[in-house]
Amino acid sequence: MCGRYASTKSRSTLLETFEIDPDRADLEMAPDYNVAPTKTSPVVIARVPKDEAEDQTQPQRQLRNLKWGLTPFWAKDPKIGSRMINARAETVHEKPAYRQSFKSRRAIIPISGFYEWFPTDEVGKSGKPLKQPYYIHPAETDLLPLAGIYDFWRNHDVPDDDPDAWLVTFSVITTNSTDDVGHIHDRMPMSVTPENWADWLDPANTDVDYARTLMAPPAPGSLDIYPVSKAVNNVRNNGEDLVKPIETEGDH
Repeated sequence: MCGRYASTKSRSTLLETFEIDPDRADLEMAPDYNVAPTKTSPVVIARVPKDEAEDQTQPQRQLRNLKWGLTPFWAKDPKIGSRMINARAETVHEKPAYRQSFKSRRAIIPISGFYEWFPTDEVGKSGKPLKQPYYIHPAETDLLPLAGIYDFWRNHDVPDDDPDAWLVTFSVITTNSTDDVGHIHDRMPMSVTPENWADWLDPANTDVDYARTLMAPPAPGSLDIYPVSKAVNNVRNNGEDLVKPIETEGDH
């Protein structure tokens, strides 16, 4: 699964990387080294502009700050999103909560790396093994474009012009881990390579079988994996120190 990640790229870098007009981007967010479910994070989507004056019929890329944990458009309670942070690649195209989003509301979540936890021999006060966090990030680049989906949820308790009228949320698509990550966790996020960004984001591309071919796990050997401080366990902790490697007992 993917339950915690780092999002540290600047707004200007993301706009340049994904070729997005600044007028189609939300405000800058501070670097976040401990993005957890229900937090807001930059996400790349593509939409056809609704402003008729623009005379646009082609989807335009946007950089939006969205909430992690997908709330389907038909949900009665938006809190359901806190349990829907990941969508399985094997079933995302057919599950009721995800299939409409996968068909025409696909997204890219531009992260720097993600965390996974591995049980140790040390036992905590609860009697259960303590887990060591690991940071997993691209070995040769500083950006990992994750495959995701997003959806719009309308709050009918407020008028159309209320800032809280719409909730826009996203999920990360996951798959079975490659061998280099599998010894830490059995699931990992899917990614989308640059040559597939246009087709992946295009809402007019509703061929789900084709869309499924556009995402893949990061190539084996392309990720760097190392243990990091247990401070990342607390979502209130943040900062660059969370992604710095540490020595563990097995390193000696």
